[in-house]
Amino acid sequence: QVQLVESGGGLVQPGGSLRLSCAASGSIFSINAMGWYRQAPGKQRDLVATIASGGSTNYADSVKGRFTISRDNAKNTVYLQMNSLKPEDTAVYYCNADIKAMDNSGSYYWNDYWGQGTQVTVSS
Repeated sequence: QVQLVESGGGLVQPGGSLRLSCAASGSIFSINAMGWYRQAPGKQRDLVATIASGGSTNYADSVKGRFTISRDNAKNTVYLQMNSLKPEDTAVYYCNADIKAMDNSGSYYWNDYWGQGTQVTVSS
């Protein structure tokens, strides 16, 4: 079984910073792209940032220049450094990863996995 466990959310004032972490665990053989998405109340889940296994990154226009995604392949962990936070960044942030892992039969398969989400609230 593969699990993605997020941490680092919380309440922060506008202009502040937070760092989110997401660690993947389980019978993992390989991880391709990893990323962060967010969902505000009453809205759809949107892409925030992604990072490929080789390190190339992609960001939503709304977070460019403020957020930085990175990963530690040895730890199967992806990070999201969020600076200059705005009230409109308030949302539940979800980690996502494309992982090749072993199932109960002993075979390896690629699947898309999601974390449980962590709340980020930007408010004074």
